[in-house]
Amino acid sequence: MARTLILMRHGKSEYPDRVADHERPLASRGRREAGLAGEWLRTTQPEIDAVRCSTAVRTRQTLAATGITAPVEFESSIYDAVPGALIELIQLTAVDVQTLLLVGHAPGMPQTAWELAADRDCAAATELSRKFPTSALAVLEFDRPWAQVDTGTGDLVRFHVPR
Repeated sequence: MARTLILMRHGKSEYPDRVADHERPLASRGRREAGLAGEWLRTTQPEIDAVRCSTAVRTRQTLAATGITAPVEFESSIYDAVPGALIELIQLTAVDVQTLLLVGHAPGMPQTAWELAADRDCAAATELSRKFPTSALAVLEFDRPWAQVDTGTGDLVRFHVPR
């Protein structure tokens, strides 16, 4: 059974005075672009079965703005995770999940997409390598169970920046 992983960077955030980074909210542009990302997900991607989302305020607000209603696990470890830690989290995904959405931060999301991609010369990889802006989505497909997902085992099939 094919598996689809969607890595999403949170929407554009605000930088209010005296607000810790973890607590920063989305800017109005971030809410709008996350909404566009949700529309794109619903019209172009398989139905999302599960979501893992950072506990940061801006990632929670990004997920809410997408309108995605799949079951969610909020994971504090996503906040400042490196690719290895994110891959381990992906490997723990339940076997009955076919499409997983992971909502997090840079540099974790772009680095993980790059690490997982088997072909780094495809059009999507070229786009991803230039910039992974806020609300961007990398879509990877795997021909193996989640537990066997690892570096260089995915097909990076789409890279989308909702604007």
